[in-house]
Amino acid sequence: MGNMDGKSVEELSATECHQWYKKFMTECPSGQLTLHEFKQFFGLKNLSPASNKYIEQMFETFDFNKDGYIDFMEYVAALSLVLKGKVEQKLRWYFKLYDVDGNGCIDRGELLNIIKAIRAINRCNEKMTAEEFTDMVFDKIDINGDGELSLEEFMEGVQKDEVLLEILTRSLDLTHIVRMIQNDGKDPQGSEQTEGAAE
Repeated sequence: MGNMDGKSVEELSATECHQWYKKFMTECPSGQLTLHEFKQFFGLKNLSPASNKYIEQMFETFDFNKDGYIDFMEYVAALSLVLKGKVEQKLRWYFKLYDVDGNGCIDRGELLNIIKAIRAINRCNEKMTAEEFTDMVFDKIDINGDGELSLEEFMEGVQKDEVLLEILTRSLDLTHIVRMIQNDGKDPQGSEQTEGAAE
């Protein structure tokens, strides 16, 4: 994450805030981002059903007051957390994101679907398949072997395992989104933020 490592949420620069606000108000003059606008905002088009579900889940975790919109403060808080939050804060957020049904546990299906969706959106070329990665996560951190990860298992297991922590952090690295914000919506690599329906 380059020069953003080590900064706390409170250390957002005035320049960063200004860029984020300008982008937010350009894309969303009402000051309230809907799910549809959220997808447009990040250039996410032609999403597969699994990726679409993931984006909906991400939107819901960013909508802190659950009013169906993301306002500028929620937007800044979310980006700050994902980009600059401490490891423990990020892991709690990741857990909430993975726990699709909100039952307080992550099962294999939830984790597998999220990993597939993240890879499709980020266009990751990982050595391990999503299935192999999911199996590795459960083999390493499902302490009681019940096929579900509690928040405690997830937090402790990931923090104790450097490889898992690095892979999860990399898979949810949103610095490309920040680069797009800073470049007024253009992906600096010049690629469109689209995805085919293939998983």
